[in-house]
Amino acid sequence: MRVRLTPKSSIEGVDGVIPSAEGLALAARVRAVPAEGEANAAVEKLIARWLDVPKSTVRVTAGGKSRIKSLTISGETDCLEQRLRDKLARA
Repeated sequence: MRVRLTPKSSIEGVDGVIPSAEGLALAARVRAVPAEGEANAAVEKLIARWLDVPKSTVRVTAGGKSRIKSLTISGETDCLEQRLRDKLARA
């Protein structure tokens, strides 16, 4: 999953899908600062909470020092896709 992260935000959340240089991405905001992996850890926690999956299943796998990050979510693909569709339909 591709995520465009905005660190140091006043509120945390997922704002839907936006275009990015690499293609479509989820827009996410976290309060954490982009230092020493804090924002990466915060986006993992945010996406896990947003999709209602264990935090241990969400990992930043690319873009650790970039606003555009690739996240890998472990689990049953069909279930995760359905949760993602439901969340985006409500956003």
